Amino acid sequence: MNKEQLTAHLDGEAEQTIGALVVDLAKLAWDTNRPQVTNFYDPYERKVAQSVLAGIPEVGTLHMGGHKKAERARLLIYPQFYLMETIQSPIRVLQATGNFKFQTVGHRDFLGSILGTGLKREKIGDIIPIDNGCQVVVGAEVADYLIINWDKVHQVPIQVIEIDEEQLAIEPERIREIKATVASLRLDAVASAGYGTSRTKMVREIRSERVKVNWKPVTNPALSVEEGDVLSIKGRGRVVIHEVRGTTRKGRTSVVLHRYF
Repeated sequence: MNKEQLTAHLDGEAEQTIGALVVDLAKLAWDTNRPQVTNFYDPYERKVAQSVLAGIPEVGTLHMGGHKKAERARLLIYPQFYLMETIQSPIRVLQATGNFKFQTVGHRDFLGSILGTGLKREKIGDIIPIDNGCQVVVGAEVADYLIINWDKVHQVPIQVIEIDEEQLAIEPERIREIKATVASLRLDAVASAGYGTSRTKMVREIRSERVKVNWKPVTNPALSVEEGDVLSIKGRGRVVIHEVRGTTRKGRTSVVLHRYF
């Protein structure tokens, strides 16, 4: 496995780091005939990893995030012809509950309390708030540590137990279809239509590094986007360019956008 050749198409230090790691894991999986696992990656990081692993026919991969729509997931890299029934899951699911009647908490609070135990973000998958706490997907190797050491969120005591993946409280996403015409398929134009804000405000959002395209942070408002691209702004959901229908008589581009809440 030629690492330089396999990672030559990657840009920047972050992508190169992911690429080098998965090549090493793939080589280890093949040499030892034992599956290897990455940390939790977001969709963009998984895309980078998969672009490298696609060039290594000796191994296969599985995405494991706890549920089909998981944003953060681990890649399990296994040697070809490995007996799949013997693979152990690299993730476990915990549920933390407490009396939050007098303390408003959200995703950030739960994540902060987990990191306060000393764990790194890459060991934590999706966090799903529930009425009296949250459910969280974690690396199997840190689950027992969290059950023992994660005992409060702010000053509210919590009880942490392990649950099955099937018990995850995944709510169906709400989708709003938006039909619009834009001057061009520039990011600022499409994003402003999708999020219902002015183009000027969207340019500020983009330049402030708050907008991602296919989960990769971008700063260029003039970036060209296309059908199938996923735009996201933290706290404001995702916008998918569902369809590009062509040009109107006035020279504008007709698009159908799906906004997910």
